[in-house]
Amino acid sequence: MTDHFDVVIVGAGISGISTAWHLQQRCPDKSYVILERRENIGGTWDLFKYPGIRSDSDMFTLGFRFKPWPSARSIADGPSIWNYINEAAQENGIDKHIRVKHQVLAANWSDAENRWELTVDHDGEQKQITCSFLSVCSGYYNYDQGYSPEFPGADDFAGRIIHPQHWPEDLDYTGKRIVVIGSGATAVTLIPSLVAGGAGHVTMLQRSPTYIGSLPLVDPIAEKANKYLPGSLAHFVNRWKAISFSTLQYQLSQRFPKYMRKTLMTMAQRRLPEGYDVEKHFGPRYNPWDERLCLAPNGDLFKTIRAGKADVVTDTIDRFTETGIRLNSGEELAADIIITATGLNMQLFGGATATRNGEPIDLTKTMTYKGLMLSGVPNMAITFGYTNASWTLKADLVSEFICRLLNYMDDNGFDRVEAQHPGDSVEEKPFMDFSPGYFRRAMDTLPKSGSEAPWRLKQNYFIDLRTIRYGKVDEESLRFTKHGAPVALSS
Repeated sequence: MTDHFDVVIVGAGISGISTAWHLQQRCPDKSYVILERRENIGGTWDLFKYPGIRSDSDMFTLGFRFKPWPSARSIADGPSIWNYINEAAQENGIDKHIRVKHQVLAANWSDAENRWELTVDHDGEQKQITCSFLSVCSGYYNYDQGYSPEFPGADDFAGRIIHPQHWPEDLDYTGKRIVVIGSGATAVTLIPSLVAGGAGHVTMLQRSPTYIGSLPLVDPIAEKANKYLPGSLAHFVNRWKAISFSTLQYQLSQRFPKYMRKTLMTMAQRRLPEGYDVEKHFGPRYNPWDERLCLAPNGDLFKTIRAGKADVVTDTIDRFTETGIRLNSGEELAADIIITATGLNMQLFGGATATRNGEPIDLTKTMTYKGLMLSGVPNMAITFGYTNASWTLKADLVSEFICRLLNYMDDNGFDRVEAQHPGDSVEEKPFMDFSPGYFRRAMDTLPKSGSEAPWRLKQNYFIDLRTIRYGKVDEESLRFTKHGAPVALSS
């Protein structure tokens, strides 16, 4: 028999748990299930196991609005975050709705049946699950394979080559010479952790620099708030202080890029050895927040470099050799282990094939509505978090909107909602104004954004608060129907 649910949530990470909690609170009569392809919940925080894995957003906003982050530590390690997510699921009975090792292979919307028909793999056997509404919370990258360019001579290297997404538990790097290729959040996290774990020497090899900011590991304001204020009030203060700070930082970067660049460069210079070439190694060609800003809690990366236990080389690779990497400058980097922290492969829908009446849905022909629905795709929402703030802030807003949408449909007797593509009246824009490599590589496969609201994908929590949390549900961009027949919208 085919299981049917009012709502199917794909993915049991932060987004999926958030959606489930909101459904229980706001739509208690709705049946739902969370389908998680992996053996454990937690998403990102269950997948990555490399040394030092930690949040790159403060925990006061990466944490759920409904479950206060209990510590004054603003940056948390991966296991602590996983425990927090698991607690949230268990405390609210969400874990009872999760089916692990259930991978959605295909999702077909049937106009005739007015429902989603999912093909799901469970332990090698395929089964069918249907639902009235689909919430896609599977993130945006390929969980099976990270991005790793083809390096000439890789087969000649006598040591181990490792991608952080597939970190081997048996790796002993004590006393080893390690080269980390990349300069993003993973590399910035790995290097101090490898040194602390006993590595002989670590080199960060980058083609171009990344902006790196220093943030206190323990937030002094949160420390005082947690000590002197009641729990709920402390949570409110910590969360809104963090939201305001991150928003202000981003807006300053957009409006005064030269000022923010100077601020970040000065921050690095003060923590690095005297005479260090900060411009070469920590001065990107782009403006702050054109790509995501990396965080170094308590300036740990800078301290590791200052102590002489790590260095940064800005150059390009000629080829791998038996003993390391030869650079185009002629320099050779000796290595026992090479770590390719070269990024992610983007993948929407968790790799599932999306169709409507059996015909493939061309995502490049769709446009994002409020950054959470796709034009021409009925009864579906997709969670795509912020690039300039914590993922959870957007996940919570999407969860709230889904519930408002479902309740509005129930109250008015609708059974289908579909965002209507605005056509030529709105200029098509790239999915997101964001330039990291993994976005550039996937841009031709992504949905489009629009030049104006509600089709323009914003990266501003305060604007989204107004349009998603408090904006009208029954607006002209959404077409509501009942049993396939158009129904006039209420005023």
